[in-house]
Amino acid sequence: MPRRQLVFLIGIVLAALAATVMTAVWENEPLLGLDLQGGVSVRLTATEPATEEMLDQAVGIIRNRVDALGVAEPEVSRTADGVMVSLPGVDDQQRALDLVGTTEELRFRPVCDVFPVMTANQPGQGAAAPAPASCSQVLGGGVLPPTGRAGVTPPEHDHADQFVILGGRGGTQRYLLGPSVLTGDALSDANADLIDFQWQVAITLKSGADGIDAFNRIAALCFVGTRECPIMAGFSNGRVAIVLDGQVLTAPQIRASQFERDRILISGSFDKEEAHDVALGLRYGALPVELVAENTQLVSATIGEDSLDAGVVAGIIGLFLVALFIVGYYRLLGLVALASLAISGSLLWAIIAHLGTQSGLALTLAGVTGIIVAIGVSVDSNVIYFEHLKEDIRDGRTARSSVDRAFPVAFSTIVKADMASLIGAGLLWWLTVGAVRGFALYLGLATILDLVATYFFMGPMVRLLAQTRWFARHPGRFGLPAAGAVGAVVS
Repeated sequence: MPRRQLVFLIGIVLAALAATVMTAVWENEPLLGLDLQGGVSVRLTATEPATEEMLDQAVGIIRNRVDALGVAEPEVSRTADGVMVSLPGVDDQQRALDLVGTTEELRFRPVCDVFPVMTANQPGQGAAAPAPASCSQVLGGGVLPPTGRAGVTPPEHDHADQFVILGGRGGTQRYLLGPSVLTGDALSDANADLIDFQWQVAITLKSGADGIDAFNRIAALCFVGTRECPIMAGFSNGRVAIVLDGQVLTAPQIRASQFERDRILISGSFDKEEAHDVALGLRYGALPVELVAENTQLVSATIGEDSLDAGVVAGIIGLFLVALFIVGYYRLLGLVALASLAISGSLLWAIIAHLGTQSGLALTLAGVTGIIVAIGVSVDSNVIYFEHLKEDIRDGRTARSSVDRAFPVAFSTIVKADMASLIGAGLLWWLTVGAVRGFALYLGLATILDLVATYFFMGPMVRLLAQTRWFARHPGRFGLPAAGAVGAVVS
């Protein structure tokens, strides 16, 4: 047996053992996807026509939000009219849905007046005059914005340049608000902080006219009280409402005429989770288009565990049937094929565990399916080689010469067949999204490892066996024709 073949054989065995040991030492384990560990999947559809650029921007914003939320291996992709989001392993599914689906549109509006909450429908009052009309002009003329249920301005009439009536957080008050003086585009950062035993959202505004300067202009007016920002009864200064997605988070008095760009706090009786979610949404900006949940799929951890168990059972049954066939038909050569399959399987497991732990790549049910399909591909490789070997022996060649001659021819055929699988897997990965990509990835990876195991283990191992007298004397135990084996003895 050539020394190079022996080096290949020892090297691949040591590599498989090392991969198995290091996986255990590093405590790497596969990261399970949505269908194997539970989670939530939602299809978000744009409420109005949106361009591809707008949807791509929405995908980026949502991906940043879920990454910051700590969701491992989320899937966020653009659809024809919206965004598809899959979040595996999410415990608080409703929180995750609220975070990815909210627009997070922030506006700063001066407070003109405060009304009590209404529980019945209130007829519309006509349209308020757009900016630059003042609070006094609206109040004095009795021209109020149109209102719907509970006496608040409906979303379709909530325009930044017009007066609105919006409800507050907690539902105890309604606010008559002037045109927006600042939006979330002015923010450079937002963080949740515990200040004076109260969770607040600290925002940092951009410098210049589009940030802190614009805020300070309205702050100067509210500090002294003007027609644009009046001082209401019971207060010493005017107020500015901080509005998020059509709801007033807080409406504090402006107690200074100038602010530092990183000293603006939003308080709204937040708990820790609410403060973090608000800060997270503001930090990455508002969605360029409003999205609504069209189809939501909740996968419980129990269902995910059942799917995992089903995948494991299917894999075990598949391996058992493969082993039964290949050992029954090829005898000891079948054991070589199973050893080759074990080599490629150990390498594949090590890679999957490493990618899951270090890179957050999830193993899905589709990926498990791809691995099971790859088992069939590996068996095909063994069958191709063994059948080439049998044909050469039937033609009267010796066992040793048949082994040396059959492998290059068989391996060339195996490469061509596996290339077809790799091309298909590559096209699926490139052209599809979601679970299909997982199938393509693991099918392609397993196919590559099959080629490695075939070249570096199966080929050299069969060559090693061919050097033994037992191989020549007992061909039937290797699933080979007797005539060829006799020829090997005579030679």
